[in-house]
Amino acid sequence: MLTALIESLRPKQWIKNLSIFAAIIFSQNLHDLTMLYKVCVACFIFCLISGCIYLINDVLDIENDRQHPLKCKRPIPSGRLNPKVAIITSIGLGCLCLVLSFWLEPKFGMVAAIYFALLVGYSLKLKQIVIVDVMVIALGFVLRVVSGALVIQVEISSWLLLCTILLALFLALSKRRHELTILDKQATEHRKILREYSPYFLDQMIAVVTASTLMAYALYTMSAETIAKFNTPYLNLTVPFVLYGIFRYLYLVHQKGKGGSPTTIMLTDVPLIINVVLWLITVEVILYTARV
Repeated sequence: MLTALIESLRPKQWIKNLSIFAAIIFSQNLHDLTMLYKVCVACFIFCLISGCIYLINDVLDIENDRQHPLKCKRPIPSGRLNPKVAIITSIGLGCLCLVLSFWLEPKFGMVAAIYFALLVGYSLKLKQIVIVDVMVIALGFVLRVVSGALVIQVEISSWLLLCTILLALFLALSKRRHELTILDKQATEHRKILREYSPYFLDQMIAVVTASTLMAYALYTMSAETIAKFNTPYLNLTVPFVLYGIFRYLYLVHQKGKGGSPTTIMLTDVPLIINVVLWLITVEVILYTARV
């Protein structure tokens, strides 16, 4: 049962919480060990909170997941984990995480509580409202980034928040498209909200978000505010990595039929992994060593 419980917390999905590190990287405090420690603790707390939400979501979606070709193998829909155990664990672990959040930093605790409430609302109702469902997912990423700034008490650029929500929308819309195509006629039986979407409609939104993401990031790196803040004009050298990353992801979604799990793609697609690593190294060099 313990193995099934840990599996239901979905540790592989915790990579999404690495967005908490955005603030410490772009505030040029990555080498401050005290701040880095607090961000690492904050990231771990968000990982456990995310796990609590997955438990609740799997219990609520148990019947639909049993009809899904992949999700039916999860511990709760497959019967390996009792739903009552999942709910009790979720409540207990969730309360513990919120207490730790407020202990670490009160403002961080407030954002963690809002994040928890938002995702519970998503599992109960919001995921059934067209467009709002993907907006909530994107807002979850924004709250992660904001929490990473609050826990070390630094300001966060509005540009960074804009890029975060656009990129999150891109991933969420791509996931919806994958669900529609892989499940075909059974899509609406698995997730009712998919009745409100079509591949064409999603492609239109993905195109808008893709262009907006690239433009927002490019403008962010080249703005006078950014150059003055980081004391370097070279951050625009990271734009090609972002461009390739988005194009590579679109290739995987449209040509390889992937996109159902952004986490799986990030952990298994070698070209994308290399691209992310190169982007991180370039950002590190520019922000911490290539100042004018």
